[in-house]
Formats: sequence, C-alpha cells, structure tokens
Amino acid sequence: MQPLLIELGVEELPVKALPGLAQAFFDGVIDGLGKRGITFDREGAKPLSTPRRLAVLLPGVETEQPEQHSEVFGPYLNIALDANGEPTKALQGFAAKAGIDWTALERTTDAKGERFVLRSVTPGAQTAALLPEILREAIAAMPIPKPMRWGNHEYAFARPVHWLVLLHGNDVVDAELLGLKSDRMSRGHRFMADKQVWLSNPADYVESLKAANVLVDADARRERIVHEVNAAAAQAGGVARITDDNLEQVVNLVEWPAAVLCSFEREFLAVPQEALIETMEINQKFFPVLDAGGKLTEKFIGIANIESKDVAEVAKGYERVIRPRFSDAKFFFDEDLKQGLVAMGEGLSSVTYQAKLGTVADKVARVSALAQVIAPQVGADPVQARRAAELAKNDLQSRMVNEFPELQGIAGRHYALAGGEAPAVALAIDEAYQPRFAADDIALSPLGKVLAIAERLDTLAGGFAAGLKPTGNKDPFALRRNALGLARSIIESGFDIDVRGLLSLARNAALNACVLVAGKAVADAKSDKERALASKSHDEAIAVRDGDAAMGIDELYDFILDRLKGYYADKGVPTSHFNAVAELKPASLYDFDRRLDAIGTFAQLPEAEALAAANKRIRNILRKAEGDIPGSIDPALLREPAESELAEAVTAAIDDTGAALAQKDYVAVLGRLARLRPQVDAFFDKVMVNADDLALRGNRLALLRTLGDRLGSVAAIEHLSS
Repeated sequence: MQPLLIELGVEELPVKALPGLAQAFFDGVIDGLGKRGITFDREGAKPLSTPRRLAVLLPGVETEQPEQHSEVFGPYLNIALDANGEPTKALQGFAAKAGIDWTALERTTDAKGERFVLRSVTPGAQTAALLPEILREAIAAMPIPKPMRWGNHEYAFARPVHWLVLLHGNDVVDAELLGLKSDRMSRGHRFMADKQVWLSNPADYVESLKAANVLVDADARRERIVHEVNAAAAQAGGVARITDDNLEQVVNLVEWPAAVLCSFEREFLAVPQEALIETMEINQKFFPVLDAGGKLTEKFIGIANIESKDVAEVAKGYERVIRPRFSDAKFFFDEDLKQGLVAMGEGLSSVTYQAKLGTVADKVARVSALAQVIAPQVGADPVQARRAAELAKNDLQSRMVNEFPELQGIAGRHYALAGGEAPAVALAIDEAYQPRFAADDIALSPLGKVLAIAERLDTLAGGFAAGLKPTGNKDPFALRRNALGLARSIIESGFDIDVRGLLSLARNAALNACVLVAGKAVADAKSDKERALASKSHDEAIAVRDGDAAMGIDELYDFILDRLKGYYADKGVPTSHFNAVAELKPASLYDFDRRLDAIGTFAQLPEAEALAAANKRIRNILRKAEGDIPGSIDPALLREPAESELAEAVTAAIDDTGAALAQKDYVAVLGRLARLRPQVDAFFDKVMVNADDLALRGNRLALLRTLGDRLGSVAAIEHLSS
C-alpha cells in the first residue's frame, strides 16, 4: 500500500460547478480502482480542490491488482457432445477460440444443466499501469455541461488544463492526459507564490501547498473565512451575516482567503436593508455586518485572494465597486416613495397574469375575496386582510422590484409603511410570499398567514383551471411549491379550516375568470376565423366550469396530498401511516396532521398490528358480502358468547370514544380501541361470520361493520398491517 496523489491543474473553474466537479473526479477515481479490484484505504479521504486545481489524495493504494480470475461459459453437454461422447463443432469451435484442447476445459452446472467452462487465472496488473485509464474514465464521466477546447487539440475539459501531478508513493506514474505529461510539480498561489512546488511524496501534498499559500482543503478555507470574517465584524463592533450559499461561493473563489473590512456611506442605510444585502451577497460575494438588533450597519467584509501589503487600497477597491449599485438602489427607492404603493397598483390591470386567467389585477381581486373568507375563520381582521391583499402585488410596478425581483413583498412592506398603512397590513404584504423556499419559515403574523394561504389557493386553482397542471419536470407556475407552501402554512399555523371548501371557492373563481377572459376574446375578435376559435375556447371554458365540481376539487386536494407525502417522509413518517390517514381525505389539513400523530402513537402499541390485521379482514369480508347488511345489531341474534362479548365491548368503546372523537382527541380514541383486541381475536377464532342462517350472518356483518367504522374513524388502520 502506497499513498496516491492526483492533481489536475486548471484555469479558474466556475464557482458553482467546482464542488460537483471535485466530487465527481474523486468518485470517478474511487470507482475506477474498485472496478479493477485494487484495494485502497480512503479513511479521511475527500475531494480536494481550489479554483485552480482538482485533486485526489488517498492514504494507501495497493501497488498491483490481485490475481484476476475469469470464467467463460461454453455450450451445454447436450450440444457440446454427440451420442458417442465426441465433441461437436460447437465445442470444438469454443475450444479453438480459447486456444486449448477441448479436454482441458472444465465443467460446471447451473439451473439448465451441465456445461463446459474455461477458467483462467492471470497475474494482476501494476496499479501504475492502470492509473492512466482510470483517470481517463474519471474525467470522461465528469458532469461538464459545456466543455472547452483550447489550442488546436481535439480534447476538451471544463477549463484549459496546465499541469498534471500523478504520484504513487515516491514515484511519478507515467501518464499523458489532455496533452499533459505527468510529473511531481504542482503550482503555488498565483500571486503570493507563483512558482512550481516540488512534491516528494503524496503525504506532503497539503502542507507543501500550504507553504505556497494554497489551502487545497475546502473545509480549511471555509474555517479560515468564517474565523476571519467574524474577527473583522467584531473589530467593527457588529456581527457578520454569513449565509451558507454566500460562504460556499466565496470558499470556491479563493485559494488563500484574507478578510478586508470595508464601509459605505451611512446615507445608503435609508434604503431597505434587504436591497443592500442582496447587492453585497449576490453581486459581490461580500459579507454584511449587522448590529446586535440585526440591523445593517455601514460596514461590510470582502474576502481577498491575497494577503495584501496595502489592505486599505483593497478596501477602497471593494467600496468603489459597491457604491454604484447602492446609488442605483437609493435612486429606485426614492423614486418609488414619490409614487407611492397605492399608485403603483393602477398599472396592474394592464399586466397579464396568465393568458386564460386575466390580469394581475384580476388575480388580486380573487385573492382579496379569499382572504376575506379565511380571515374570520382564523381570528384575523377581514378588513385588514382585504386591504393587504389589494396592495400585495403593487410593488411589482416599482423600480426597486424591477431591479431586484427577490425583493417582491419586502419592498411592498417598506412602501406600505411609508404610505401610512397599518403595520400589520405592511407585514402581511411581505409575509404573503413565505415560505419563499424549501427551508424557509411560514408567515408569522396572523394576517400574513391568511394572505399566504389565499395567494396559494388562487395560484393552485388558477393553474389547474388554465390547464397548467405540472407534467414531469415541467412546472412553470411552481404549483408543486405552492401546494406544499399552502399545506405548511395551514398545518404549522394550527388552522383547523376546511381546505376542500376553500379549494371549491378558489376553483369557482378561477373557472369564472377563464370564462370571462374567453368571452372577452370573442368580443375582441377581428375576423371570422379568430371569432370561431375564440368561441370554441369560450364554450370549452363554460363546459369545464359547469362540469363535475367535485372531481376538480378532488384533483386539487390529491395534488396537495402528493406534496405532503414527501413533506412527512422527510420528517420520518412511514408511508403506511400517511396512506392510512390519506384514505379518509380529511377536509382539514391540520386535522390530517393530528390524525397522523395519533397513528404514530397507536402504531407503538402491542395491539396495533393485530387490530390493523383484523380491520383489513373486516374490510375484505364486508366487501365480499352479498345483499344488504342490517343498519344495526340485533341483540336477540347474538348466539355465540364471543360475539356477544364483542358486541358489548364495541358498544362500550363507542360510548367511551364519542366525546374524544368529537374533540378530535385521536390518541385517546385509538388508545381506547386498542383494548378491543381480546374480544376481536376471540370473535375471529370462535365465530363463523358467513353462517348458513341469513339472519345470523347479517347480524354478524352488522357487528363487524360497526366495529370497522369505529376502528377506521381516525384512519384506515389496515394500512399498518404488514
């Protein structure tokens, strides 16, 4: 076993692609070694990379392959030998191809019978001889979307390559790759140590590069950046804002990070801090400095790829770069304030939201109506809900959002406050977009939650009404994300509201919008052909609106449940538990969540499996039953002790669980039902359900239906049965 080092030197790689390329290069080498049976030690090994290099460093790799055993199967005996036991042409041809006499072949047996086989053992190849091909395979498998060519060569890579280090132990492995011959010479930092770095052994790699001002371990660069940024922020009397995305990009921009504390004019702090932060992080990869209350200060931190002798000049450069962007933001903000949020909304009637659904103003009207319905159900003010909904889209017409689309809602909050709107209304305009991404929190304020729910209800219903249901990976209106955002907003808020009823309202409004838009197209048609096409679309919109409403609502509800399945799977909820509740299709998603919690508790009980199996058996019996089942149990027809005991136990359980079920105390309901197991087991052991006497059979079926209805009152527990 000898350490192995592979380093491919390149021109600066794309920042966002670098981690994936480094991992793919590492994985490709590991796969290549494993495929050839070469043993290696990868303890502690991981991809190493900087913007100028991709590297694989393994602490131990065998110097040669183990012996290679091979088997080549030949014809079966009934084909290989004739009636006299002599070889046929098939066997002779197989032996000749192998270059041996047929008598030297071995035999083996499989499911089809006995056959000839050629077994051979060859010495393993030297690892050094196999490494060039392993490297070629690893590079060919890398996910490079747009390979570059340079010079007059035929080969291509993510960026032009400049050097190749390939060491196994102390020795250079001879290889030629992408026009480069391997050696032991790496390169130092482009500015601080612009020279070749001699590598005597792979084990020296990390420290040798560090001495040349290159940190090849991305984790080491990340740790250094965080330490330096925090230290610089503390020096400025604040706290650095370090987001994962910004940090990762900076890590992949530099080889030797050095923090530079900078500042900008305080007058820019009048601009919404989100706009300034957006500019610093997205455009320049700087780290903002906040005060103890989370407010932006005039300080920020840049990360240089060099330890400059004149840090002040570097800071001036960073400040000079950021100032024009801040000036633009301040100009946009000031001009928007002059116009005012209310005035911005006047242009929404001329902005198309979706061709079949009308304008953004039409959408605002639908969302406003929904918000007024939802607000009183959750204890929010319907008047404020309507006002917030009416203003929520106005900032789409602002200069700020036009320049910084990510500030939609955020800008609206600032403009609403500046215009004298109630703080709750202004906050709701911002929170209506939460959750903005998968890991984002839902809206925090009651009014914000109402707006977030109303917005997503309309988006979902409108998307389906306009025929935009996602297919495959296509989801242009982000309906999947909206469905999950809707469900999360309801469940995590604890809103016990009728989602199916709200979907019905949203769907009706969206379908009416489709009809109105299609009707307008008929009126606006300028030719007979246009009018005929528009009339057809209008008729189709009316047919959909007047069709089976329940089916359309079911489709929307099931779409939301599909998103919830992944949501709960991420929380560790078994699919069987989810399916058990989903089968009942509770109108309230919060109620859905409570039932799911109760099923999780019930599944831990020792009686759960047996009762789940019993309920599955009950469902099967009732499904196959012929004729009508009586609506109630007749005590006079209870003949067997076991059925009498079960009937008595079921009646008692129903009485005991009625109040808990009404109060939605599902844990208590299932806990009480678990006590029925002895009577259920005894019934199935000792009672023949399908008795010849039709009256007895009907009464027993009625007993099972009563039992099954109560067992399935919280969830279809038969899904828990393996």
